[in-house]
Amino acid sequence: MKCSISFGFLLILVLPLILASAQDGKYERAAYHDNYEGAVQKDQDHEGQYQDQEKGPAKYDKNYEKERMPAQNDQNYDQEDDHAPSMEISTLLDNLPSDDLLSFGYYSKSCPKAESIINKHVTKWVEEDRTLAASLLRLHFHDCAVHGCDGSILLNHEGSERTAEASKSLRGFEVIDAIKAEMEKECPRTVSCADILTAASRDATVLLGGPYWDVPYGRKDGKVSNDKDAELVPMGRENITTLIEFYQSNGLNVLDLVVLSGAHTIGRATCGSLQYRLYNYAGTGRQDESLDYRYANFLKRKCRWASEYVDLDATTPRTFDNVYYKNLQDKKGLLLTDQSLYSDSRTSPIVDVLADAPSDFFNHQFAVSMTKLGNILVPAVQDGGEIRTKCYSVNSNY
Repeated sequence: MKCSISFGFLLILVLPLILASAQDGKYERAAYHDNYEGAVQKDQDHEGQYQDQEKGPAKYDKNYEKERMPAQNDQNYDQEDDHAPSMEISTLLDNLPSDDLLSFGYYSKSCPKAESIINKHVTKWVEEDRTLAASLLRLHFHDCAVHGCDGSILLNHEGSERTAEASKSLRGFEVIDAIKAEMEKECPRTVSCADILTAASRDATVLLGGPYWDVPYGRKDGKVSNDKDAELVPMGRENITTLIEFYQSNGLNVLDLVVLSGAHTIGRATCGSLQYRLYNYAGTGRQDESLDYRYANFLKRKCRWASEYVDLDATTPRTFDNVYYKNLQDKKGLLLTDQSLYSDSRTSPIVDVLADAPSDFFNHQFAVSMTKLGNILVPAVQDGGEIRTKCYSVNSNY
């Protein structure tokens, strides 16, 4: 049942979070732009519900051998709880002089063609395989979620994040490698792989019909990548408390959690990541009751095999818009972490605002939260970082 609270009242409730999020973004220029030359028009096709599409890679494809804590065991924060996680916690970013580390004109003299090279390659690859756009967004998130945005997810050696079981479905590495190869010819040892991945995720968003934002540059490439760290990234079964604490540990807040989850307006997941919601959920002998009955029946027909793929957005899977949040109101969140956003009192008002507002409102806030995500830096990693000549290996290997 949809919330009857008016959009205006809900906006008042979450306005402090929106203002705090904008301030935490640190970069006034990192704002939403209505027009961008590299943008493409949104797909007008596939607006019907539950359409089968050609098989392709998933945006959120995970192997769930380890059971994560189910959402229904989450604490009830409608009641007063002295142990509830605070919105104000200390993180590595609190004392980080990001303005001294990153700047918008960082490559203006050393590599003035950097952004055009990145955009050219991303456009080419996405035109050939549209699903790569969502994959680049996901790859960027996985990178920044561990040791900050340092390109550690790109390192390909035994025991690296990239080789972890949790990273098996990540895609887009070949796009970054192609960009880096031309970048090294144009301006050797100048543009970091971390900067390339950050800008590529922005350009991929634009190509999907999403917002454009200015990206500050100057990130260094990390030299350490551990497969165990990859297991820290949310996998789709966590409860809201776990997600909030994870985001807070990276300098992000509840608003960023809900907004960045909106990236699931595009992309896919494997059926294996959600079949547990369809049969004998939590030992009940029934499907997950937070899932719409008709939608669950569709998924049962669609997901006869764990290797099949299904759209994260059941309604407009090829359009970057706010319909993802409307789906949550209708109990059509594909992953448990998606639907839990609407069943938890800490996040449901934000879902209502984003669902009821125009898509441009979501686009603007998505640009702000993506800027904050891209600005996650760990001082020790940056101080000891380098500019890799090949994104899949540290320089000392040559």
